[in-house]
Amino acid sequence: MSLSAAVLSAAGSSPSPSPSPTAPTVPTFQDAQERATNAASWVEENWSTWLAIGLRVLLIVVIAAVLRAVVRRAITKLIDRMNRTVQAVDGTALGGLLVNAERRRQRSQAIGSVLRSVASFVIMGTAALMVLATFQINLAPLLASAGVAGVAIGFGARNLVTDFLSGVFMILEDQYGVGDSIDAGVASGEVIEVGLRVTKLRGEGGEIWYVRNGEVKRIGNLSQGWSTAGVDVTVRSAEDLDKVRKTIDAVGDRMSKEEPWNELLWGPIEVLGLDSVLLDSMVVRVSAKTMPGKSLGVERELRWRIKRAFDAADIPIVGRPALPAEEAAAADPAAGVAAPSAYASTTSPQSLAASPITPPSTTK
Repeated sequence: MSLSAAVLSAAGSSPSPSPSPTAPTVPTFQDAQERATNAASWVEENWSTWLAIGLRVLLIVVIAAVLRAVVRRAITKLIDRMNRTVQAVDGTALGGLLVNAERRRQRSQAIGSVLRSVASFVIMGTAALMVLATFQINLAPLLASAGVAGVAIGFGARNLVTDFLSGVFMILEDQYGVGDSIDAGVASGEVIEVGLRVTKLRGEGGEIWYVRNGEVKRIGNLSQGWSTAGVDVTVRSAEDLDKVRKTIDAVGDRMSKEEPWNELLWGPIEVLGLDSVLLDSMVVRVSAKTMPGKSLGVERELRWRIKRAFDAADIPIVGRPALPAEEAAAADPAAGVAAPSAYASTTSPQSLAASPITPPSTTK
């Protein structure tokens, strides 16, 4: 076989080149039609489920919104009714025993705000969980995580939770309000702001105390109901008690008819009797029921008037015991002067007998 024949034979037996693997495959019309048919059939099979889920979610949202609006409106009407009741009794004898209308309005507004917030949180939170359940989302891990997070937050912020709960119950029970004078144990003064976590007090010196509601163990409210003004009058044990009572009664009658004491006094000024009896003095107790927080002013004015009335009636008020006039005149004016020392004179035998101390020598 010649060389040319061998070359031709080898060329004829070589395989044909394969097509390129990167060449794009053009979909045919039948493929597109098949895919569209599959999508249409899938939508046709699931549209009812989608529609049911959408309608269920819409129904949950609508019901939650309507329920929230109804509950908030009911709470608002309840608060308005409380305010109208307070305004009806304001200015009457019953209203005088209650706290002022402005403070009750602030308290009712705070209660309404808390109730509306709690109602909105409960209703919308429940609606959100129901919507997630509609989409067939497993809520068990979510609820478990929320429970663990709640426990962790509760342990980490237990003081904050305690302050908040104490503030809520304080507002609901109307323990004190803005304008009240209270003794909270850790601090005392006039309430200038009431919050769910902190109460602000202004002390007697003008300082402002920030008291956490959870730290308050007891509350002494000096501005609710009424106050009692008490005055102790000390007179001589030999004084005529009928004259003392008659003088104090006359002072009380005049004071209860004058402005502004006739508004501050909610009861007659009474002589309760003898509080104590000693050898040289006796204490007469005088008491009166006053407007809340006004007892100190009434006591000062009552002492002032009793002192002037006693001076006019020649009834001395016993205080620090004093020496009689004859004993004071006979007292030796030099009795309190110490005797002179014998060492004051340099020529006295005591001074001459005393030998001076020789100072130590400084030479070696």
